[in-house]
Amino acid sequence: MEAPLIVGIVFISIVTIVKIVVDSSTRRRMLETGNLDERTKRLMMNQAELSTLSNLKWGMILIGIGVAALASEIWPYFLSDEGAIGLVFLFAGMGFLLYYPIAQKRLREIEQRNSESGSQSA
Repeated sequence: MEAPLIVGIVFISIVTIVKIVVDSSTRRRMLETGNLDERTKRLMMNQAELSTLSNLKWGMILIGIGVAALASEIWPYFLSDEGAIGLVFLFAGMGFLLYYPIAQKRLREIEQRNSESGSQSA
């Protein structure tokens, strides 16, 4: 059972890496040619900022899961297996809850910056 799981994880990882590299090179080539209007450049910059927010979200969630796993290893006599699983969900949820206000603030800043630059170019 473990072999198909490992093959699936490796396949998905390779596909994701290839997609990231291709998207990055395409975006770089488009910016280098300079054939983009202001709106397209702004959209591409927003995509980069949204990608950063996504990375922040997954980083916070994985840190929460790691803290839960560490706590279950440090205190094995106080936490049963079910308690450790509950801790994983608890800390992952806390990661989501911490991420939400940060993301909302950044999205408001992006929206405000876009509306200001849109009104200046009009």
